[in-house]
Amino acid sequence: MDAYSILWADLTALKRRWPKFLITTLVSPLLYMVAFGWGLGRGMSLNGTSYLEFVIPGIIALTAMTTSFNGAGNRLNVDRLFYKSFDECLMAPIGLTSLLVGKALIGVVRGLISSVAFLAVALLIAPVMHIGPLFLAGLILTCLTFSFLGVLAALLARSHEDMATFGSLILMPMTFLGGTFFSLSQVPVGLKYALYILPLTHASLFLRAVALDQPLPWTSFLALTAFFVIFLLGGMMALKRASV
Repeated sequence: MDAYSILWADLTALKRRWPKFLITTLVSPLLYMVAFGWGLGRGMSLNGTSYLEFVIPGIIALTAMTTSFNGAGNRLNVDRLFYKSFDECLMAPIGLTSLLVGKALIGVVRGLISSVAFLAVALLIAPVMHIGPLFLAGLILTCLTFSFLGVLAALLARSHEDMATFGSLILMPMTFLGGTFFSLSQVPVGLKYALYILPLTHASLFLRAVALDQPLPWTSFLALTAFFVIFLLGGMMALKRASV
């Protein structure tokens, strides 16, 4: 209930602006699908599937990453550094764990809304994808992972520019190197292992395998879970330091 009390304020703000939020978050994934799926990848196939079917799960993972990170991180960054309202949350009679979870859950909600909305559009174009409980579990875990990463980044940031720098140095490379638009089997072995340290790589691999009914990479699911735990613990440590 304490975590929901923190989440409620962000949900109220989202409720007032949800049409604008939905439209703006769908622009990028739709452009990616048109540019890569219908443009560069037209007529191509990977691992026995069309390139369009291959790239859609990766774009869903990418959408979950960017929306969850920005939904939790940017919101907290503005509250902490601009409105100074986060100090009031620190003084509230609730546990730090509830505060951390409440601030991260708005990113999860935003990430799920935008990802499911894009998925609904994608299913009209590629109806052969298999969407079931495992896919939803992977999507929720992806949103959780990057929401807590966003909270961690916002707690460590000392200015709004720090958040922009983090996005440029961390999120942007993951966008194009995290297995979203290409198969890791096509890159050199050394680079392939380097890309496995990116959480988006594991999110793309797992969601793609489930959607295309391929053998499930459980190691990627476990790796994504490990990233989630690391970001959760990192956020807890940063929040404890901020509350002193």
